[in-house]
Amino acid sequence: MEISRQKEFVQAYHYDARNLEWEKENSTPETEINVSFQLHDANEKENQTALGTSLQFQLVFDNYVLTGVVTQINVIHHRLIKAQTDLNQSEVEELVAPLFDLIKRMTYEVTEIAMDEPGIQLNFEKQ
Repeated sequence: MEISRQKEFVQAYHYDARNLEWEKENSTPETEINVSFQLHDANEKENQTALGTSLQFQLVFDNYVLTGVVTQINVIHHRLIKAQTDLNQSEVEELVAPLFDLIKRMTYEVTEIAMDEPGIQLNFEKQ
């Protein structure tokens, strides 16, 4: 798949210390990762598709929770895509890989500063 990518955009990134007492009365957060795509333009004349890729996440650790949304516009050349179902799993992974890399980088830096120790190295690879 031939892709031209725009720069990744951080819409939100948040570090929260956990309040375990509050969680006992309200609820305990759970790790969630959601990937979505938004069709921006399917250009039949040029045989290319512009897709917005969005990665929304909540990562729960013992002492803190990281939440956020990162996005990127991708132009897929030589292919028209009308729906997310037109993409197979490896294509989805290829499209969102830069967003996962950005979250890894930000998380390492933020946790290194917040905890005053080496940052957390995230691993989103399948086990």
